[in-house]
Amino acid sequence: MLETAQYECPYCGEEVETTLDLSGGDQTYIEDCQVCCRPITFVLQVHEEEWHLEVFSENE
Repeated sequence: MLETAQYECPYCGEEVETTLDLSGGDQTYIEDCQVCCRPITFVLQVHEEEWHLEVFSENE
């Protein structure tokens, strides 16, 4: 089950869209910002039909 989400890069502040794969349940992973290319830690929490995404810089 795929969803799209908007997030604000913790480095450059740009709003970026990403695709989330909710079928894997709770996940923590790293992706580079599509604008400034710095590594962002994504923390995805999935509870039945609801999900929550948080993003952090490398040093948070």
